Amino acid sequence: MKKKINIHFITVSAFAVLITALASMLLFYGIFQDQVFDDIRAYAHVIQPLDKQFWEQETNLLRLEEDGLRITLIAEDGTVKYDSSMDEGQMDNHSRRPEIQEALKKGEGTAIRWSATSSLHTLYYAQRLPDGAVLRVGKDSQNIAQILRHMAVLVVALSLVIVLLCAYLSHFLTRRLLWPIEKLASALDSSGQDTIYEEIEPFIQMIRQQHDNILNHAKMRQEFTANVSHELKTPLTAISGYAELIANGMAAGEDARRFASEIHLSSDRLLSLINDIIKLAELDEAEQDFDLEQVELHRLAQGCLDMMDVQAAKQGICLKLKGEPCTIVANRALIDELLYNLCSNAIRYNNQGGSVTVTTAEENGRVMLSVKDTGIGIPKEHQERIFERFYRVDKSRSKQSGGTGLGLAIVKHIVAQHSADMVLESEPGIGTEVRIFFTLLEIPSDL
Repeated sequence: MKKKINIHFITVSAFAVLITALASMLLFYGIFQDQVFDDIRAYAHVIQPLDKQFWEQETNLLRLEEDGLRITLIAEDGTVKYDSSMDEGQMDNHSRRPEIQEALKKGEGTAIRWSATSSLHTLYYAQRLPDGAVLRVGKDSQNIAQILRHMAVLVVALSLVIVLLCAYLSHFLTRRLLWPIEKLASALDSSGQDTIYEEIEPFIQMIRQQHDNILNHAKMRQEFTANVSHELKTPLTAISGYAELIANGMAAGEDARRFASEIHLSSDRLLSLINDIIKLAELDEAEQDFDLEQVELHRLAQGCLDMMDVQAAKQGICLKLKGEPCTIVANRALIDELLYNLCSNAIRYNNQGGSVTVTTAEENGRVMLSVKDTGIGIPKEHQERIFERFYRVDKSRSKQSGGTGLGLAIVKHIVAQHSADMVLESEPGIGTEVRIFFTLLEIPSDL
C-alpha cells in the first residue's frame, strides 16, 4: 500500500512539475513577445519623424543590425521604397503582407514570420504614415523551442530536484499517515492511540467499532450455537430414550402409549425449535427484501385469536380483541408471525383463568398494536434481556410449557424489519403488556 501511494505521489508531482514548467515557458514566451512588440512599436514612433535620408546616412548611429532591427518603408501600393537589410529593387510587392494590410486598414498591424535563413522568428510592427505609406520595423527573436533548448539544463535540473524532494516528502507523509492505521491493525483491542490525525480519527473509531461488533457477533453466534445444541439435545435425548425402551420391548400397554405420547411431544418441540431457528436465520439476512402490502391489523389479530382459542381454553384463559380497524403497510406473513408469538407467550405465561387482550388503534399519527396479559409478569432486572435468543426468566416453566426461547427474539427482528418501535411494560404477579408502534407509511399505488 505504501509503495502504491508513493508511486502515485511521485507520478502526480512529476506531472505537475512538467505541466508547470511548460505553462511557465509559454507564459514567459507570451510576455516576451509582448515586450518585443512594445519595443519595436516604440522604435517606430521614434523613427517615424525622421526622413529616409537620415536612415541611410545615420545607419551606424541607429545600430540597426547590431540591435537586430530591420526598417522597411512601403508605398501605399505595396512597393518597397526602402529596406535597411536588402536592396529594395530586388524585393517583391508587400501589399499582401498581413501586417501591411492591417496597417492600411487600421493604422497599425503586427505579424510573426519564420525566417529559414536565420532560423529565427521575426516580429513585425507596421504603422501607416500621414502620406499613406507604411513604416515597418522588424526584430529577430528566438522561438520557444530555442528558448527551451537554452534553458533545458536548468529546467531539467530544477525539475529533478523538485521530484526528489516530493519523493522524500511522499515517503515521510505516507508513513506518518498510515502509522495510526498500522498501529490499530496490530492492536485493535487497545483503548487509545498516542497520536492520531484529527481527520482520520473518525475512520479509526469506525474500524474499532466494526471490530468490536464483529467480536460481539462472533460471541453471540458462539453462544447461539451452544444454546441450539443444548436445546436440540434435550428433545432428541428424550425421543431416543423412549424409542429405545419401546424397541427393546421394555414398554407395553399403557407405558407404550405414554412413551409414544412423550416422543410425540418431544418431536413437536423439536419441530418448533427448528422452525424458529429457520425463521431467525431468514430475518438475520439484512439485505433480504420483503413484499409489502396493505394489512388490516385488526382483522389479522382476530384471525390469530381464533386460531389460538383452543390453546387458551385449555388453561381457561379469555381472549379479547379491542380497538378499531387499522391499516398498515407491512409483510402479512411476518405480522402474522409477530402476533402469533406475542399471543402464544401471553397464553403460555398466564395464570389459570386469566385473560389476554389484543388492542389495535391509532395514536399520534401511528398505528399501535398492544398485547396485554394478566400473567406472571417479568422482573425488572430481566426486562432488558427478554428479547435475547434462548433467554428465559423461568427456565423450568418455559420448558414445561413448550417454549423454545426464540419467540420474542423473532418479534424483535420483525419489529426492526418494519422500522417500528416496541415498548415493554411488566410487573411480577400483575401481567405484561407489549406495545408496538407502526409508522403510517404511504401506501404504494400498485397495491
